[in-house]
Amino acid sequence: MLKGFKQFILRGNVIELSVAVVMGAAFGAVIAAFVRDLLTPVIAAIFGKPNFENLKATVNNSTFLYGDFLNALISFLLIAIAVYFFVVAPMNHLVQRMRRGEPAPDPTTRKCPECLSDIPIAARRCSFCTSVSASAAGD
Repeated sequence: MLKGFKQFILRGNVIELSVAVVMGAAFGAVIAAFVRDLLTPVIAAIFGKPNFENLKATVNNSTFLYGDFLNALISFLLIAIAVYFFVVAPMNHLVQRMRRGEPAPDPTTRKCPECLSDIPIAARRCSFCTSVSASAAGD
């Protein structure tokens, strides 16, 4: 039983996932500090509020800390922007460049002439309208 657990833990994707989680948490802390310590004061200098964290509203003796929510929202947007522009977009570009010289894969389906649904190339009848396929008529 312990041998199976050891194999599970030492598989590459489990270790990579754990490293990604730790790096993501660290990156999130850096972005949160950036928003709290650098971006919020710049926005506050423009709009006149010294700190978003202290913004709150009171309704029927209930306090809503919407300033803290604004900081979290700005942090989320910055993380999403960073992940997209520094991870997703470059990876999409790299995959596109790698596939540039490859021929297009052979099609596995074709359109039924009667109902225009997708049917497998080797099919003799359409599974939707049951019409006889044009290629099957020549067989």
